[in-house]
Amino acid sequence: MQSPTLPARSNASLRQRVYQIVFESDTFAGRVFDVCLLIVIIVSVVVVMLDSIASVRSRYSAELAAFEWGLTALFSIEYIARVYCAKNRPAYFFGFFGIIDLLSVLPTYLGLLFGGAHYLMVVRILRLLRIFRIFKLSRYLSEADVLMKALTASRAKITVFLGTVLTLVVVIGALMYLIEGPENGFTSIPRSIYWSIVTLTTVGYGDIAPKTPVGQFIACIVMILGYGIIAVPTGIVSVELQAASKKKTLDRSCSACGLRGHQDDASFCRNCGSSIESN
Repeated sequence: MQSPTLPARSNASLRQRVYQIVFESDTFAGRVFDVCLLIVIIVSVVVVMLDSIASVRSRYSAELAAFEWGLTALFSIEYIARVYCAKNRPAYFFGFFGIIDLLSVLPTYLGLLFGGAHYLMVVRILRLLRIFRIFKLSRYLSEADVLMKALTASRAKITVFLGTVLTLVVVIGALMYLIEGPENGFTSIPRSIYWSIVTLTTVGYGDIAPKTPVGQFIACIVMILGYGIIAVPTGIVSVELQAASKKKTLDRSCSACGLRGHQDDASFCRNCGSSIESN
């Protein structure tokens, strides 16, 4: 007589097997699945880009549409598989990769209701972030963590800096509106502020340009000032980045003797030779 728990065990075994393939990259099957997934993601983004070119779309619209739906079907099956085997479904649903996985599927279906929505499929490029997990590039993730800590530590200084810049462009914009006026293209204060932002950031589109000597003199000052302003946030972040990197190095300690201050790439303690870890 067949055991009633056999189907349940079989289902659990299937779910575990699917989990190892779609979520883990330590096994051969998981690695092959992840690499194939990365290739499909790249192909799907290229297809979307080609579809945005009018000459290509007019000639290969049917083929591109078939490609898009075929790739969407693959991503839909993959998303269902992830939901089916996820150990913590709420955490996956509302996690970063769970949301990205869902957004990579929705645009094609939304394109049936809203024209052009399928171009949002380029969000699939974010799924390439899994490459750090697939190819064991965790060291790069730790470096990204150092960068985030530097940006967080400098947020107050950057906020003050941006507030100063916004105040400056408003004053310059109002001043240029009074000097140049509508006859020279400065038709309003907001449009003049647009010019001051473009000039201060050294972009210089050239669609609006001062014509009077006084306006041109102010424009020269703004352009020179722009180079100095660009250097300010770079210096702020650089200092905090150096401090965060130094702190990371000092935090590395030996798990055996407790000696601190090891280099970032050190694997063993210089004192006792044991494995070290980051606290």
